[in-house]
Amino acid sequence: MNEMKAPKMLTIREVAATGLLSENALRAGVKAGWVPHIKCGKKALVNYDRLVAYLNGDNA
Repeated sequence: MNEMKAPKMLTIREVAATGLLSENALRAGVKAGWVPHIKCGKKALVNYDRLVAYLNGDNA
């Protein structure tokens, strides 16, 4: 059976706490559209796995 793994969705503050990018850089990236995210009300939930892949150059 082919099981799909649920994406790891984190708030901007949670992603910033990992040390990957600052909150300001993440907010600017969400606004510009290059940070993979969804909006839940006013809150942006970042797809952490896709963001890490994007920053590593795996843009496929």
